[in-house]
Amino acid sequence: MNSRRKFIKKSCIGALAITILPSFTITNSKKTKITILHTNDTHSRINPIKNGKYKGYGGMAQRAAIINNIRKKNQHVLLLDAGDIFQGTPYFNYFKGELEFKLMSEMKYDAATLGNHDFDNGLYGLAKQLPNAKFPFLIANYNFDKTILKNKFQEYKIFNKGGIKIGVFGIGIKLDGLVPKELYGNVLYENPINKSNEIAKYLKKEKKCNLIICLSHLGLKYDEDKDSDVLLAQQSKYIDLIIGGHTHSFLKEPIKIYNKEKKEVIINQVGWGGINLGKIDFHFNRNTLLNTTFGGPIFVKKNTKFI
Repeated sequence: MNSRRKFIKKSCIGALAITILPSFTITNSKKTKITILHTNDTHSRINPIKNGKYKGYGGMAQRAAIINNIRKKNQHVLLLDAGDIFQGTPYFNYFKGELEFKLMSEMKYDAATLGNHDFDNGLYGLAKQLPNAKFPFLIANYNFDKTILKNKFQEYKIFNKGGIKIGVFGIGIKLDGLVPKELYGNVLYENPINKSNEIAKYLKKEKKCNLIICLSHLGLKYDEDKDSDVLLAQQSKYIDLIIGGHTHSFLKEPIKIYNKEKKEVIINQVGWGGINLGKIDFHFNRNTLLNTTFGGPIFVKKNTKFI
């Protein structure tokens, strides 16, 4: 009996040590890479482009293959879109956005924001297609309370990847003068920079996010005094990355802008039509951001090679 008790006691102590020690070791030495993949202004390009400068580029099947390969090589991946999913090919004219949302769902997009062209079939047209999107649309500065789309969107979403909390929110462009009034109805527009700072502060201070990403459809920058990604970055405080859209800007690599506290904000945008896929890696030691790595955009074409 005594020997049996000793065995049980010894076994319990050993099991406890096995349970505790690995956790302690991981907590104090864990390094985590977060891979952000992103698109913008894909404009209903289901198939590769047929002619012109970008002949053979793009195509959702090709994009899906690249994304799948990246996911196989990287454990913690977020796939995001900065709006203008609709409009640009006969696929949209015929299917009204159904095909775009279904294929993006198959690719397992994690979130998207709204672009001005996503209103091209009006609020009813957008509402009809939303059930085909198995991912959330994030938009913080459009108020839909007086429309049929009330409670259909979220301002932000928090993702947990490898213990890293990633806060993602969406910001849209001013619709007045850009979209016919009858298409967006009683959607109320709020100042994008004020709203962005409000949401980013909440995600950082209240939700304790380690990385904050804005999905923006404001446009990269303008000659005139107009809200843009560059202006947002300059006037921000807690945003780490702005994934942009609207201006169809082909950036060879992300740009860095200093915010109000002289800290770097990364801005990236990858053109239009699904020609490119953006990829940015954030490296963390436990909850502390060590560095960010990125190369040029990944061209979406059959047999594309990438790291």
